[in-house]
Parts: sequence; C-alpha cells; structure tokens
Amino acid sequence: MSEKIKNPPRPRHGPGHGPHGMPSEKAKDFKGTAKKLLHYIGNYKYAIIIVSLFAIGGTIFNVKGPQVLGDAITELFNGYMAKVMGTGEINYAAIGNILLFLLFLYGVSTLLSFIQGWIMAGISQSISYRFRKDISEKINRMPMKYFESTSVGDILSRIINDVDTIGQNINQSIMIIITSVATIIGVLVMMLRISPLMTLIAIVILPITGILIGFVVKHSQKYFVDHQKYLGDINGQIEEVYSGHNIIKAFNREEDTVKEFAGTNDKLYESAWKSQFISGLMMPIMFFVGNLGYVAVAVIGSILTIRGTIQIGDIQAFIQYVRNFTQPIQQIAQVSNMLQSTAAAAERVFAFLAEEEEGEWDGKSEVSNQDNMNQVIFENVHFGYNPEKAIINDFSLQVSSGQMVAIVGPTGAGKTTMVKLLMRFYDVNSGRIMVDGRDIREYDRLELRQNFGMVLQDTWLFKGTIMENIRYGKLSATDEEVIGAAKAAHAHRFIKTLPEGYQMELNEDASNVSQGQKQLLTIARAILADNPILILDEATSSVDTWTEVRIQKAMANLMAGRTSFVIAHRLSTIRDADMILVMRDGDIVEQGNHEDLLKADGFYAELYHSQFEQTAV
Repeated sequence: MSEKIKNPPRPRHGPGHGPHGMPSEKAKDFKGTAKKLLHYIGNYKYAIIIVSLFAIGGTIFNVKGPQVLGDAITELFNGYMAKVMGTGEINYAAIGNILLFLLFLYGVSTLLSFIQGWIMAGISQSISYRFRKDISEKINRMPMKYFESTSVGDILSRIINDVDTIGQNINQSIMIIITSVATIIGVLVMMLRISPLMTLIAIVILPITGILIGFVVKHSQKYFVDHQKYLGDINGQIEEVYSGHNIIKAFNREEDTVKEFAGTNDKLYESAWKSQFISGLMMPIMFFVGNLGYVAVAVIGSILTIRGTIQIGDIQAFIQYVRNFTQPIQQIAQVSNMLQSTAAAAERVFAFLAEEEEGEWDGKSEVSNQDNMNQVIFENVHFGYNPEKAIINDFSLQVSSGQMVAIVGPTGAGKTTMVKLLMRFYDVNSGRIMVDGRDIREYDRLELRQNFGMVLQDTWLFKGTIMENIRYGKLSATDEEVIGAAKAAHAHRFIKTLPEGYQMELNEDASNVSQGQKQLLTIARAILADNPILILDEATSSVDTWTEVRIQKAMANLMAGRTSFVIAHRLSTIRDADMILVMRDGDIVEQGNHEDLLKADGFYAELYHSQFEQTAV
C-alpha cells in the first residue's frame, strides 16, 4: 500500500481457518521461563517494591489486631472476675479505648490493602498490554511460512488466552506471595511473644501440611493440563463450526459434527471433574490438619492459663494467630498451581516472540525513486517451500517498465508462488529478483511492499463502513478520492443502492454484500492505492462476465504506465498481455504473447482451446 498502516482493523476470516484458543501446556522449562518473565517485568520493579511496602504495612497492622483484641478480652475477664470477687469493676473505658485502637488498626490495614490492589492491577494490565503489543509487532515481522504452518487459533490463543492467564495470575500471585510471606513472619513473631511452647506445637503441623499439599498438587496438575488442552480443542471446534455452518449444512455433516463435539466435551468434562475434585481436596485437608492444631493449642493453652503463665486473652489471640498462620500457607499452596499455569502460558508467549523473523534490513539500499520501481528482472530463480524439493527451477524473465505480465497454468503450477517471491513473503533459494536494478533483498521489506498494489481472489474486508474499507488502500484519501476509485472499479453504482451507501457498515464476515461486490470493493481499494507495480491474483474471478469486461477497461487505465502481474484462469482476460508465462509443475514451459503462443500450438494453446470448447458447450 502507498502508506504505512498503523493499527489496522483485524481481518475477518472465512471458514476453515483453524481452531481458536489452543491451550496452555505444562511448562517444559519452568526455571528458564520464570527468569525470562522476571526479566520481562523488570520495568515495573519500583512499582512492585511500592506494592510490597504497602502489603507489608497492611500486614503489620492486621497482624497486630488479634493481640489488641486479646488485650480487650483479658481486660474484660479480669474486670469480671474482680467484680465477682468484689474487689473491683469492669473498666469499660479502657476496653472502649482498646477497641477503638483495634478499629484504627484494621482501618489502616484495609486502606493499605486497597492501595496495594489498585497499584498491582495497573501493573498486571501494563504487563498484559506490553505482551500484546510485542506479539502484535512480532506478527508483522513473521515470515509467511509461519502463518501457513500455524493455525490462526493458536496465534489468537497466545494473544488472548495466554496473555490473560499471565496478567491475571501475576496480579493475584504477587499479591498473595507478598502478603502471605509478610503474614507468616509477622504472625510467627507474635506467636513467639505469647508462648514459644504453643508456637512449637503449631509449627509441628507444617510438615504434615506440606506433604499433603505436595501430594494434591502433584496429582492434580496433569488433569489441569488436560483440562486446558480440551478446553482449547472445544473452543476451536465451536469457532470452526460457527464460521463454517453453511458448509456443514450443505454436506449434511451436522450429526458428525455433534458427535465430534460430544467426544471432546466428554474429555473436557472428565478432566475438569478430576482436576477440580482433586484440587478441591486441598481445603478439607488443610482444615482438618488446622483443627488438630487448634485442639492442641486449646489444651496446652488451658493448662498454661491455669498455671498463670499466660492470660486468657492470649489464648484467644493465639488461636486466631494459628488460623492466620495456616491461611497464608494454604494460599501459597494455591499459588503453586497458579505459577505452573503462568509459566506454561509465558513459555508459549516467549516461544512465539523467539520465532524466526523475516530477514532484517541491513541498510544497504532504500527505495530511491518510485518512478523507477516498475522494472522487474527474475534471474536464474530457484525456489521450493522445502529447499530439498524445488518447485521453480532456473526461471529467468525481464519485465520492462509498464508491461503487463500474465501468469497462467493449472492449479498448483506455482503461479501464486511467483507473486510471493516478488513481494518477499519468501526469499529465493538461489538466483535473484531485481527491482529498479537492485536485488529486492537489499530493500527494506516494508518500503518494498509499499510499492505493490494487490487484489487477491480471497477478498479481505473488515468490520467497518464501505468508505473505511476502500480507504484502507490510502488512509489519507479524501471522500472524493474514495468515490472516484469506486467509480473506476464500477462499484459506485451498487454502493449507492445500499441502505446507507458508503456509510453502510459491513458485518464481521462482510456477508451483507455479495462475493462479487466484495471483489469490486477490493479492486477499488487497489485503484485508490495507486502503486507503481500491480499484482492481480484472479482479481475478477468472483464477478459476472459483463461486469468483468467493464472492470477490465478500468484496470487497463489503471495499469497504463505501470508494471503489472496478472494471475488468471480465464485466458480470455489476458489476451492483451505483453508477456504470458505458462507454468506447469513449477516450471515456465512457454512464454510469449497470446498470438505467438497460439501459433506454437503448445500447452497454452491446449489450455486456451479447452476453455473455448467448454464455453461453446
């Protein structure tokens, strides 16, 4: 296109573009991925330090609470006993002051926790934004072969599911880890101040808890992985069935589709049930072990109180501390699963960001003059998608400025491959392609491609108005220029008959206009772009013969003075081409103009006469 496109709307694909939402898998390199993730979020270390300070501050105020409440209970108990024995009264003023101080402690703790959560939410969303930005920029640098070998759903999963998992889990896990560690340390200190003996008894339950948690995590993790996998599979099936429901109905595949969905759904149910059931055992086990600790603390505490070693309020405070001590341990256990999921998602994202990119521009040359950008030379080109299996062998061609080159041949002959090489979607295995006298590998890909206008057989339209879709060819174009391009493409007339004309909004699949009308809109977009070199890949395949004749006239005006490459199956549309390349099994078997090729009575003549005979029939 003639201008750089910033943040273009996402294209709407048709049926059969692969599953949506491939799942996260268990991280193969947990430590390595964790280091990368920590390095990735290093830009937010100061914000995380602030969060940690607020978390520690909130924990300190919260941990102090049970002791203060215990002091109130002790004051109440001593006053009551004094009243019973007739030696004094309950000091309600002192109790009130203690409770007010307790309210202050919890109020400050809540405020600090609120600030901590607000900052952490911003950090997690910033991390998610950065991941999506990096992935989006990475996509623009990826070679075409990656997208032809990777499903759309898998890529979308990395942008949506995996990044969401990372963002949400980072938000929760960092807060839980900081708060839990601070709570454990603070509670342990307070418990030791009350009674080292009871603290020892409470700590004895930790190894038992750790063993049980490890057992649950070990056996539940594999089911969580299966659950994520089948969740991705079922999302992919739903996406494919939804986008291709017309094809499914046309071929009476409803029953098979339902069976396939039911099979995957059963596997999802099985894995979800097992993962949730086993992980759900964690809390009952923790409560059981915790209750054993409470019983032991209550018995020992009663004995110590009778002996006068500690106050009755201390027992109440200690029991609350025991609960506060086991709770963060439970939370950390839950974070272990969360960290596994985060590492798995991050590993997939980092793997994508580390994928091979298109060769970087080395600064050898820039596009010097667009007026000279229409001289194209293919020199001894060899290419194969698999280097060991060439599909284009020793192809050479010189295209002069302003020539129209038609590429014809049966399906799979390599016609579109020639175009992909010209635009550097792929690089040649050997030989070279030259534009403006320079090897195209010396140009920056973006600058090179800005000089090509393309109209493909598969229409590419996005959700937006018709005006916006045509203007995609040149974002700075005025409404008058857009309308002029539509008129040149013979699209203006049908656009004016639509309910809102140029302001009519196309839906997600652009199914509210016909296939032929879609093609006219893409042609108008190419006309508006006004590029030096044109590539037309079956550009009129979806329009009727009468409209095709009119478009051909418009295209003839557009191609005047420009080099153009036209891929066509209907040979009647390229009879006026300056050069016709006839491809067969990846080789150029014939080349010349229409009349010369017919006189040669070769493969082109065979193709042409076969179409003529079919038309006559």
